[in-house]
Amino acid sequence: MNYNRKEYSDDELIALYKGILKPRMIEERMLVLLRQGKVSKWFSGIGQEAISVGSAMALESDEYILPLHRNLGVFTSREVPLDRLFAQFQGKKTGFTKGRDRSFHFGSNEHHIVGMISHLGPQLAVADGIALADLLDNKEKVALVFSGDGGASEGDFHEALNVAAVWNLPVIFMIENNGYGLSTPSNEQFKFKHFTDKGPAYGIDALQIDGNNIIEVYDTVRQAAYSMRKNPRPMLIEAITFRMRGHEEASGTKYVPQELFEKWAKKDPVENFEKYLLDEVILTPKAIEGIREEIKAEIEEGLQTAFATPMPEANREEELEDMYRPFEQEVIKPASDAKTERRYVDAISDGLRQSMERYPELVLMGQDIAEYGGVFKITEGFVDKFGKDRVRNTPLCESAILGIGLGMSVKGKKSMVEMQFADFVSAGFSQIVNNLAKSHYRWGQNADVVVRMPTGAGTAAGPFHSQSNEAWFFHTPGLKIVYPSSPYDAKGLLNAAIEDPNPVMYFEHKLLYRSISQEIPDDYYTVEIGKARLVAEGSDISIITYGMGVHWAKQLQQEMTDISFDILDLRSLLPWDKEAVRDTVARTGRVIVLHEDTMTGGIGGEIAAWIGEHCFELLDGPVTRVASLDTAVPFAPPLEQEFLPKQRLREKVESIMAF
Repeated sequence: MNYNRKEYSDDELIALYKGILKPRMIEERMLVLLRQGKVSKWFSGIGQEAISVGSAMALESDEYILPLHRNLGVFTSREVPLDRLFAQFQGKKTGFTKGRDRSFHFGSNEHHIVGMISHLGPQLAVADGIALADLLDNKEKVALVFSGDGGASEGDFHEALNVAAVWNLPVIFMIENNGYGLSTPSNEQFKFKHFTDKGPAYGIDALQIDGNNIIEVYDTVRQAAYSMRKNPRPMLIEAITFRMRGHEEASGTKYVPQELFEKWAKKDPVENFEKYLLDEVILTPKAIEGIREEIKAEIEEGLQTAFATPMPEANREEELEDMYRPFEQEVIKPASDAKTERRYVDAISDGLRQSMERYPELVLMGQDIAEYGGVFKITEGFVDKFGKDRVRNTPLCESAILGIGLGMSVKGKKSMVEMQFADFVSAGFSQIVNNLAKSHYRWGQNADVVVRMPTGAGTAAGPFHSQSNEAWFFHTPGLKIVYPSSPYDAKGLLNAAIEDPNPVMYFEHKLLYRSISQEIPDDYYTVEIGKARLVAEGSDISIITYGMGVHWAKQLQQEMTDISFDILDLRSLLPWDKEAVRDTVARTGRVIVLHEDTMTGGIGGEIAAWIGEHCFELLDGPVTRVASLDTAVPFAPPLEQEFLPKQRLREKVESIMAF
């Protein structure tokens, strides 16, 4: 291996040697502990240490790195305390996830590291978000994110690179090309020869380096970062390397030809660099022995501390509380009595505008939301008032933009991400349920992101622009869900969602946009998340509903004047107001749970089950659900009307009243 030390001093080269030796020695110790059953799983980076260490040491200490399984050298180079690192590997509470996640599935803002999730690709966009936040704050910083050659096959790779290129984000995409994605060789992963072929297609500078040459990695990343701080833009660096052990220890290496091991053993990054330093008399055998003894002592001290720490004791209250960043909402009342008649769509726009004024750190992102004002014109005129830095058109890339929202949160920003239609959120599903929802529980990083979701049927828009998909997220701890049915709530709940530091799914029914209006305060105000609203008080039957269901219930109330209806608008679906539900059951004893979503697996099933479990003694009849048919949403209006539950609601009311 050829080393070009350039202008680097002996001390700098020795620092690189210490940096690359420490993760190797830790790994060798971990492999012993794995065989002894003292570590449950291990993803070895032996043979690839130069990439992690060279990259981390080349950056400034406050620049974020987003590593993967085989990047132990990032953590050691950032001087993460070994006792905490080892405690993390063992599932101890003194680790970084309180025993809730394993290996490198964690982050540490103190060390400017954002750890991976097992889905690999989603973290690429998080790096985009971190870089965007720095760019907006005029900070000359870069972010560096790792991807393996296998993980680069995911759509998230394309989306993250594409957005970074379009927005000139200072992100280094470090591709560790070790020839295999678990057991699948590169020629079964992609057709191109080198990842440097991909860079020009995105308009990104791309370089290829010897990933086993610590000086080459360090120098390349250092020079790239310096250039990108002055001239913000992304860069792709392909580091050619090899994985000397299995994807993880349990998977073995039988699928790899033996000659590859023999070839790459000669390119061992630690042994070759050590030999170079000895040959150049930069280090002596005695000095190396001293360095090894020092690292060994540090490792053993860290292990002793970690082993002496007991396994965590389960605390149900703490587990539940940690799903969300602590936040006690104080409902904000309007500063004056001034009111204006506003449509539902205008109320949403008004709330969004006032939140932008209230929170200078808030950034809006979505398809066509800038000059065009969004397909429903909710952000029309926002660019003129707030500028394109804060009102950002995005490419067609739901997953990337949601990931960028998490990255922005890491840097203290707020994000509103608009799905053009709620249906399209499926393209970013993993980011929401695996990244945004779990981040605070896993390592204490909240996701300050609101996802606006134009939802619902009744507009003859067919199966892909009409779905009510709130139940997809209702099952996911860590999220909050609101669904206003009136202009007043639309504005107040949107403001509250943006104020809340946790991820909030905000559903807005398209059919309500221009069909209803109401006098609402001109000033900024909020509505309490988790608090239902009693629309009508009655004594015969309760209809528990939300969204368009509120209006169906009110219409039926006007038609069936001989029945006294209690209509409860949940408004918030996660959390939902159990006290209000119990109160309405107590008033009437007869209950219908109504929603536009399909019947099977809908939110109504959970509410009905809770009523049966907790309010059984208050019931005078069975709890009944009314929902849409268990089909996709049809296009033709006669089919769509049959699909929706509105017509069946009357039948159910009559049936329950006759029970």
